[in-house]
Amino acid sequence: MERGDFFYQAFTKILQEELVPAMGCTEPIALAYAAARARDVLGTLPERAVVQASGSIIKNVKSVIVPNTNQLKGIPAAVCAGIIAGDADSELEVLADVSSEKIGQIKTYMDTTDVQVLYLDSGLTFDLIVTVFAGSDHAKVRISNSHTNIVLIERNHEILFETPVNGENEEGFTDRSVLSVEKIWDYITCLDVRDVRDLLKRQIEYNTAIAEEGLRGNYGANIGQVLLASCGDDIKIRAKAKAAAGSDARMNGCELPVIINSGSGNQGITCCVPVVEYARELGADEDTLYRALALSNLVSIHIKTGIGRLSAYCGAVSAGAAAGAGIAYLCGGGYPSVTHTIVNALGIVSGIICDGAKASCAGKIAAAVDAGILGYHMYQHGQQLRSGDGIVAKGIEANIRNIGRLGKEGMRETNKEIMHIMMGE
Repeated sequence: MERGDFFYQAFTKILQEELVPAMGCTEPIALAYAAARARDVLGTLPERAVVQASGSIIKNVKSVIVPNTNQLKGIPAAVCAGIIAGDADSELEVLADVSSEKIGQIKTYMDTTDVQVLYLDSGLTFDLIVTVFAGSDHAKVRISNSHTNIVLIERNHEILFETPVNGENEEGFTDRSVLSVEKIWDYITCLDVRDVRDLLKRQIEYNTAIAEEGLRGNYGANIGQVLLASCGDDIKIRAKAKAAAGSDARMNGCELPVIINSGSGNQGITCCVPVVEYARELGADEDTLYRALALSNLVSIHIKTGIGRLSAYCGAVSAGAAAGAGIAYLCGGGYPSVTHTIVNALGIVSGIICDGAKASCAGKIAAAVDAGILGYHMYQHGQQLRSGDGIVAKGIEANIRNIGRLGKEGMRETNKEIMHIMMGE
């Protein structure tokens, strides 16, 4: 693969599309973004709002703190924050710059404004519609399939913008089907690091900053701190503790941004922070670190593509396996080392469910990173999970297809049952 090659250009573009900044958990932020855009279209402060959301969005917003709201949780909080304080032009950083005065206004507005939440059964995993009303006027914004993908803007039944929604296809993005682990390996071995340096440098800065804040502060269940206090501080513990700490902070109101992966800040943290920690321990140079991070990020995107943006399958699993691949590369492993690490890790922790964004995500991240590291050590010691061991298949791409099938199709009913349990039904 050469720099001018189609795949080289496509993989670089995929990294640029996926590694973007976000403030707060991305599902409530998507709601805040839609609400801020709807408010702008309405042209005045809404008197009430109706929110329609798919089950996976309802699940992911229910228990997570919305940033810059003084610890408010849930869909009404996200929507009211977007209406009162959101900057729609900032997309996933819609709530990044909120004054103390506005923070106080959000709670007052939420307490005095009717925000109706309805389940949206459109057949799409990621789908939301925010409609705001003032007098006889209304404005509607719909986002589908990815967090900033606005597909409809309407005011008083006049369609101002609309684009077709073709199932769960992500329009406007580089085709992810070009990805394979073999081609990702070719890409990172011939990569001109200058093409991704600024992108990955920002990921390192943002995601290590929130990880370090998670270790300093008091956030959620403080999984990162618990790991260091109870298990020591060797590199294997530090790698998963720091990643967990980033999630501790992010899920529990920290107002630092992260660089996301596959639409998820937790996944962005998971496939970055452990790799950075290992690079520091090993004294890796910048060139090697950036290649390892490109590998980890692209593997995570590749695995997650078959699953979809949201699922009952925990996204930390794919990101933890990807982190293991990056760590294997840092440790001098070649292509077989990377592929076996991924297969081993996926075979170990593929049963972890996603039951929404909340404090326990940090524990799941720690488990997924641990599986990634164990997957690499298994290969080092000549051990591996083999075809026929449960869902493990022969060949890396067959395994990734199996994970996609499990996460997207096999867990549809699981996702519904999780929703029923969470709603107390």
